[in-house]
Amino acid sequence: MNTNTTRSYKDLVVWQKGIQLARLMYGLTQGFPSEEKFGIVAQMRRAAVSIPSNVAEGQARHTPGEFIQFISHAEGSLAELDTQLILSTELKFCSQSAAEPAFTLLDEIRRMLNALRRKLAARE
Repeated sequence: MNTNTTRSYKDLVVWQKGIQLARLMYGLTQGFPSEEKFGIVAQMRRAAVSIPSNVAEGQARHTPGEFIQFISHAEGSLAELDTQLILSTELKFCSQSAAEPAFTLLDEIRRMLNALRRKLAARE
């Protein structure tokens, strides 16, 4: 994640992982109850899309301080999605084993966002 040589947000592995997570969440939520289409399904999909979107917007701002602010937004969406995924397994909308790849990816993205935040803070 070398932001000095990064030409596009698409080059950031954390953005790529965010896109992977969003695709995963769209697939996972397809099997949720139809009455949740405008409830938790919509919330989970929005939160999942928000993670790479905030990384992209932050990188496009070109200043470390602004990028850090958007990383904070991405971290908030990540925590929101993590909570919704926990609730989804507890409500039996999906099994723990079906949700496990998403939990793993959430943890990986969380670590990457933290590392990127530290790197940007050192450049401020």
